[in-house]
Amino acid sequence: MSTAIHEDVSNTVLRRMKEGGFDFARVHPIEFYAIFPDEERARQVAGQFRGESLNAQVSVRDDGAWHLQVSKVMYATHAGIGDFEQDLESLVVPLGGVLDGWGVTQEVALAPSR
Repeated sequence: MSTAIHEDVSNTVLRRMKEGGFDFARVHPIEFYAIFPDEERARQVAGQFRGESLNAQVSVRDDGAWHLQVSKVMYATHAGIGDFEQDLESLVVPLGGVLDGWGVTQEVALAPSR
């Protein structure tokens, strides 16, 4: 996927998050996704992400490909997300993988009970 497409998608998602009242003032676990043809390559990249603000999980998909999910605790900024995606892509693509987007769980504010 080209950098321009990543930029457009990220801009759209971040704009929708803002419209939905997302709290950009605090850090969140942001999930980044990649797909690999086999487990070995997915685990090779997963091994690059260890630390207190990072978590990586590998799982098989229904189609036999392997899914990598890297969670990074960070502020949801366009620059931060773009930089991390670029770093991830530099590890994923040489091993035959492809990036599959990013996401963050938005907490829904509940109305106080009466």
